[in-house]
Amino acid sequence: MYLQHFGLREPPFGLTPDTSFFFACTSYQEALNTLLVAARNGEGFIKITGEVGNGKTLLCRKFLSTLGQGRQSTTLIGTQDEAADAPPAPRFITAYIPNPYLEPRSLLLALAEEFRVPLEKDTDQHQLLKGLTHALLECARNGQRALVCLDEAQAMPLESLEVLRLLTNLETEKRKLLQVVLFGQPELNERLRHNSIRQLRQRISFQYDLRGLLRDELERYVRHRLTVAGFEGETLFGKRAVGKLHRITGGTPRLVNIVAHKSLMLAFSEGRSQVLAKHVRDAAADTPEVRRDWLPWAVALSGAALIASLAAAWMALQ
Repeated sequence: MYLQHFGLREPPFGLTPDTSFFFACTSYQEALNTLLVAARNGEGFIKITGEVGNGKTLLCRKFLSTLGQGRQSTTLIGTQDEAADAPPAPRFITAYIPNPYLEPRSLLLALAEEFRVPLEKDTDQHQLLKGLTHALLECARNGQRALVCLDEAQAMPLESLEVLRLLTNLETEKRKLLQVVLFGQPELNERLRHNSIRQLRQRISFQYDLRGLLRDELERYVRHRLTVAGFEGETLFGKRAVGKLHRITGGTPRLVNIVAHKSLMLAFSEGRSQVLAKHVRDAAADTPEVRRDWLPWAVALSGAALIASLAAAWMALQ
């Protein structure tokens, strides 16, 4: 709709978790480093939580793609000498379960499918566990590590969480045979407080709470996505537009993408080459989840207070 007008190859603010648009803001980079350190150390359970729209699925996919890049997969931010001195990165085979709202047997079947475990028809839960155990042992013998990422883990039944814990009981003398990363909304913390899975809760050795974008990060985030999409100019979003975008979205990436996309449509419809604050305002009016912009109210109140003070001073002079 507006790609040619702004010189873009593709929409810059899509909602699909495309790792080519991954932006390493402070929170994202800290979370990714936490995941990579924990994976390299062979920890059993890792937990990443974040509010709706904060980019958990994108982070999950970036983490999995990074693990698949060989030696580079566990190189964190640091000097070249530090990277050169680091031991060789382990090889991973990974599984991704996007919807873990599965009862125990269905979860085991999903894991068996992801890890390509051969199963006969009507295999019972005992045979499923036996097949998975055999596959995980084979991975260990081949010098590989098995890791599974579960998205939307706050929806997982307690019984299925307990099955995962039992799978992570499998270990060699050196490390666990299976590592599990739980990605979920803050409600996941409430589920993990349940007394029946307290053993699992105690085994979470690494965790991180994903936050939204800061004000200066949001400006770089917008520039980054536009550049990836093919924009070659200086900027499409003015300072005031970016400020308003942050105030109404709170830095939540999904909301930023929704409002930014609508703002570009509005600027295009007026034939403008830059998004203004009024475009962001009008886009926000069509987006129920955004916050109310407090700045105009604060300015109005400050103006009223100033007028009242001047009036009082004038009356005193009289």
